Amino acid sequence: MDRTTQSFPRFKSQRRFCVSVAGIGFGILAILQSGCLNYAIMLGYLIGGPPSIEPDFDRQTNKSMTDHGVTVAVVCSAPLEMEWTQQGKIDADICKMLSYKMSAHQIKTINPDRIIAWLDENPEWDVPTEIGEAFDATYVVYVDINEFSLFEKNSHELFRGHTEAFVSVYEMDESGEDGEKIYTREIIYTYPTLTPRAATEMTQPAFRKQYIERLTEQCGYSFYEHFAGDDIPDGT
Repeated sequence: MDRTTQSFPRFKSQRRFCVSVAGIGFGILAILQSGCLNYAIMLGYLIGGPPSIEPDFDRQTNKSMTDHGVTVAVVCSAPLEMEWTQQGKIDADICKMLSYKMSAHQIKTINPDRIIAWLDENPEWDVPTEIGEAFDATYVVYVDINEFSLFEKNSHELFRGHTEAFVSVYEMDESGEDGEKIYTREIIYTYPTLTPRAATEMTQPAFRKQYIERLTEQCGYSFYEHFAGDDIPDGT
């Protein structure tokens, strides 16, 4: 077989490939021109996946907690009357879970057990920057819980977590001894969002753990990238 015969099949294969690509291109163009926007969006999802959402902290401050050399201390505070009313210390559990989630998204966080121990040893602490100074942190993420409940209002038979809180960030200065608040976001979060869950479906400790995991994810979205549609499981 001569060289011309050997190269001919490759030419046909390349031509078929070009025709296929052109066909896809004309198909996309036809979808857009026909006004089928939903189909175009669906096609975009299939090709590139769901669109990502920039962290709100990054957007508001032009800074990022994933930057090189950044360390983050996470601390949570809740009124004394609610700390032990929901089977354990809410502030400690939220601190640990949020630290874990941020760490899983390439944010260097200080061991939450060390922070919790420091808070227990220093009950008279006043401002979050004291924690930043104690642990030589770049930022202090401060979650201030105002309301926290696991049950639907006026019911002890339906689970529906509800929290109202503020998530703030303090940036420490170059001396590491003081800092200023550079970011605040209000969190009002209810889970499940669509309908409460019967208490007969799972134990209260199991729902509490699930709710805190979803709540801290909502807080974490302020600091790491997530995707449209990530909240769909929150419905039920």
